[in-house]
Amino acid sequence: MLVLSRQRDESIMIGDNIVITVVDIRGDKVRLGINAPTEVPVHRQEVYEAIQRENLRASRLDPDDVRGVGKPLPRSGNRPSNGPKS
Repeated sequence: MLVLSRQRDESIMIGDNIVITVVDIRGDKVRLGINAPTEVPVHRQEVYEAIQRENLRASRLDPDDVRGVGKPLPRSGNRPSNGPKS
């Protein structure tokens, strides 16, 4: 891990197109501004980990959970109703 010291309004570069700037320091909290291309996802670590857990959970769906997905609905002689008739 690279450890850097920065003061307010100072930045670090990651590669050629990601800039992280110290925006504010209040007590034990540091506010960072991140300028990155839109195709680079930027998340807080806890959000990233929640996304990873959800993706893993979704990839382990039981086959019964998706049975019938993509199959046409059975046809009946009547057209579907758009609600109660007046």
